Amino acid sequence: MSQLIPSLFGGRRTNVFDPFSLDVWDPLFSSALANNVPSSARETSAFVNARIDWKETPQAHVIKADLPGLKKEQVKVEVEEGRVLQISGERSKEEEEKNDKWHRIERSSGKFMRRFRLPKNALMDQIKASMEDGVLTVTVPKKEDKKPQVKTIDISG
Repeated sequence: MSQLIPSLFGGRRTNVFDPFSLDVWDPLFSSALANNVPSSARETSAFVNARIDWKETPQAHVIKADLPGLKKEQVKVEVEEGRVLQISGERSKEEEEKNDKWHRIERSSGKFMRRFRLPKNALMDQIKASMEDGVLTVTVPKKEDKKPQVKTIDISG
């Protein structure tokens, strides 16, 4: 069963069919749930939805995640059965000093996890990940498309 998944990331709202993402967003469930969620959970919601770009090149699938302020030791990239790529991690809450007076807290903290089902052409044993300037890049090489062999037939006569 295919679904259209509304995207609220990056300030854009579009209905995009994403057969590879395992993310589920249900506006009715989310708004009903939001009223019953403790404030600590709501505070982390912005970071839970780490912004991710996924592009496909002729050679690979390239997934980039914006994870500002995180070190590579705070991020995990895992592959599960069924070609599922999982990116997870945690940003710790800043320690509060006894004499500190906070005026505003906008940077989010907490755990996040994003999961993607990779297509059949993904070479799961050759995945590479790197992190630079708060951007995680996961490169998933693709199997080479076999081009149909063309055989020329001589025409007699």
